Amino acid sequence: MINFRYHVVSLTAVFLALAIGLVVGTAALNGPVVDSIKERVNGLSKDNQLLRQSVQNMQKELEQEEEFAADMAQVFLPGQLTDRRVLVLSLPSGRDQTDAVLEMLRISGANVVGRVDLEDKFIEPENNNNLMELATTAARPTAPATGLPGNGHGVETSSALLASVLLDRAEGVTPVTDADRRAVLAAYINAGYVAAEDRVGGPAEAVIVVSGQPYVDKDFGKKDESVVKVAEQFDRNGATVVAGNGWTGGNLVAIVRGDPVLSQSISTVDNANTVTGQLVTVLALVQQLTEKKAGQYGVGDNAAARMPKLPE
Repeated sequence: MINFRYHVVSLTAVFLALAIGLVVGTAALNGPVVDSIKERVNGLSKDNQLLRQSVQNMQKELEQEEEFAADMAQVFLPGQLTDRRVLVLSLPSGRDQTDAVLEMLRISGANVVGRVDLEDKFIEPENNNNLMELATTAARPTAPATGLPGNGHGVETSSALLASVLLDRAEGVTPVTDADRRAVLAAYINAGYVAAEDRVGGPAEAVIVVSGQPYVDKDFGKKDESVVKVAEQFDRNGATVVAGNGWTGGNLVAIVRGDPVLSQSISTVDNANTVTGQLVTVLALVQQLTEKKAGQYGVGDNAAARMPKLPE
């Protein structure tokens, strides 16, 4: 009969053998395994250094390209838009590049009649009815509510009213008076829908709509649709260029390029967040005003070219 002491001795022998095996195996493999791990770590470290250097080189190249674009703006833009009346309409998503676009317009000699910023409140779906009512109450004798879109879309209706006072009227249509223009704009400013840093000095013959990335919140569909309505209404009254940031995801640039009608009359630039894109934005406006031609420019897959042909 096998007693308890025999079991203890047997188990002890087994565990002792395992322990000895682990020690011997570890000692035997320690050198090759450690060397292999060290080689891999050294290799990854070198790869990381190379990637960092590559990023630094690309960043330096980008900075040089931006500097080159800024220099080229001083060569190509002066005099291109002398005395051409331009309005800059900044959407909430386009604030970051609006000042830079304005600077390019100044270099071109354009008469920037004003900058108007649409506030987030203007795009919020919950304000639809209020915008419909405001379009009626803000209307003036030379800027009547008659003829405005009546489909119940507040952004579209208010955009139509604003476009009618901020841009040239069609030939044969009674021009809006300065007093009525100021009154309509003041109504939207006082209600918190619009901001204007300076007084708008008369109607414009062209507009640059500065936009950015698409909306991503729960109301993104309605907001992106409203942004398109803004561009559509301003395009009815003057040459229009959308200075955007990106070309996918449902932002204004993407929607215009995907629309066979809008893309025939609205020019887009998908990299207006860069100096190069800001230069191209002004060149696209020159093309709109001189050739009556729209183009889709930038670095996106759906762009027709990097930039329009330079004017001779």
